[in-house]
Amino acid sequence: MSVAQLVTSLRESRGFRHKTDIAGVVSSLARRLPGGAGDLNQAVALGDDCAALADDEGYLLFAIEGMVSDFVRAMPWFAGYSSVMVNVSDVYAMGGRPLAVVDALWSDGIDTAHEVLAGMAAASVAYGVPIVGGHTNARSDQAQLAVSIVGRANKLLSSFSAKAGDHLLMAVDLRGRFEEPYPFWNASVGAPAVRLRGDLELLPLLAESGLCDAAKDISMAGTLGTALMLLECSRVGARIDLASIPRPVDVPLAHWLTAFPSFGYLLSVRDEYVERVQAQFEARSLACAVVGTVDASRKVVVQQDGEAALLWDFNDETFIVAAEEVTQ
Repeated sequence: MSVAQLVTSLRESRGFRHKTDIAGVVSSLARRLPGGAGDLNQAVALGDDCAALADDEGYLLFAIEGMVSDFVRAMPWFAGYSSVMVNVSDVYAMGGRPLAVVDALWSDGIDTAHEVLAGMAAASVAYGVPIVGGHTNARSDQAQLAVSIVGRANKLLSSFSAKAGDHLLMAVDLRGRFEEPYPFWNASVGAPAVRLRGDLELLPLLAESGLCDAAKDISMAGTLGTALMLLECSRVGARIDLASIPRPVDVPLAHWLTAFPSFGYLLSVRDEYVERVQAQFEARSLACAVVGTVDASRKVVVQQDGEAALLWDFNDETFIVAAEEVTQ
């Protein structure tokens, strides 16, 4: 597959399409708020992994994730596990530490609910984050699941802090497997809890040490879709080298670029801190590589073996949120 063909495939993928829907939601919300979408008393604008509310102790983080219904029907236990896992990851992506989660669960009978709740409980134990309440409807005509989380941060990592001249780093746990037929790279289930928690603790430590202030959790949009979200929020562009993206042995690049890893982050890091940031992840046997350079173009170009293609031009096309609809 050529780079141009890869770009076309990604732009048409389910992960990209789900994310581009966000722009319509943000635009609709902005039209209905007196001060627009930026008038929400947040430390960061819409588009980050969590809402961040400043207070005397730092920041209260608040987020929610919904599982797609076909995933909940097909893999109820893993859907329950993932609902907690992805929320925990969002809090750490903001430089925070999670406090607790609540869930909203709809199922056609209590037996299906048991499987979802068992998965949630397993993730709660693994990550040390309690489930403190929720809402349940076991008489629904279809399976649905959403989980919300609160956390706290002393200093923020944000999608709005990348700057031209930064290096774009990808940190990922390659010790996993795909949960077929879904693109979920599972490096969490069965891993030692102490390792999972220690790996995630790197993110707030990077924020608090001042080594990094810009990061984003790799989501269902995959590595490049997540890069687009980070870069668009920061109103910058980048040139990304596909050959530099860390990936598991024998996993084709096109498949890996759509993957949603249980531990995967993009970080925008100033030049003088790159080696120190990489060393933090590598000390815990996590892959961490420079995959691109941030620039002021507001265009994202991907390249490999001398071939390059334009993935996105924010000057002409919104990905998740138009620049004029947010304030920083």
